[in-house]
Amino acid sequence: MPRTGQPSTRDVEATVRAVGILDALAEGGDLGTSDVARITGISPSTVSRQLGTLTRAGLVEHVTATGRYRLGVRVLRYANAVLGRLNLRDLARPHLEELVHEVGETATLSIPGEGDAITVDFVPTDRYLQGVTRLGRPSVGHATSAGKVMLAFGDVPLPRGKLAPFTAHTITDPAKLAAAIEQVRARGFAEAIEERETGLSAIATPVWGADGDLAAIVALQGPTSRFDAEATAAAVPLLITCTHRISVALGWHG
Repeated sequence: MPRTGQPSTRDVEATVRAVGILDALAEGGDLGTSDVARITGISPSTVSRQLGTLTRAGLVEHVTATGRYRLGVRVLRYANAVLGRLNLRDLARPHLEELVHEVGETATLSIPGEGDAITVDFVPTDRYLQGVTRLGRPSVGHATSAGKVMLAFGDVPLPRGKLAPFTAHTITDPAKLAAAIEQVRARGFAEAIEERETGLSAIATPVWGADGDLAAIVALQGPTSRFDAEATAAAVPLLITCTHRISVALGWHG
């Protein structure tokens, strides 16, 4: 007998088969009974009985016109219940900590805003640049790596008119900004080298939600004297891996 409060270590075969069928439908879309049997290795007669039960439970839907089956709307209720309890900061925090350990620079987590990306969490490096990173700080759309990711992948328009300069390297021409944002979309990451603060370099990549929309942005930043072109280039793959893992944890399937 299992200890109180602990799950049993013995599988219920019917449940295992049902889960296998749901997995097949999740991956394959609309499938016939023979398709599901082939994919799962379960006999067609058992698949047929399972599909009937799952259909009556609302977990599977029978498409009358084609005779095929697909996931039912009840699955959404379970998915939404899980996603509703997921906390972005809690999910992202260990990945940010690992990223800082690997790169040695400060990592920030931001969410898209109307015009700027807003910092909701950060993990400082031991070489933390005091005063630059703080919760609630806006990452200006045209002058920061996080802001550029928001403009590239978020549901926000590009700013119009002359853009405010923060340093000698800030992009102030809307046409040049548009070109820079297209480059971000093509490369999958953004960089801002001394565009918001003199002496500060940053790179950022998007975090995707379960619906495929931009859910958050992770950025790395550090003094240009050490976080130079070579260091940022080396950090990009690690940053992309970090945001990919967070996206998957949020329910994104690529």
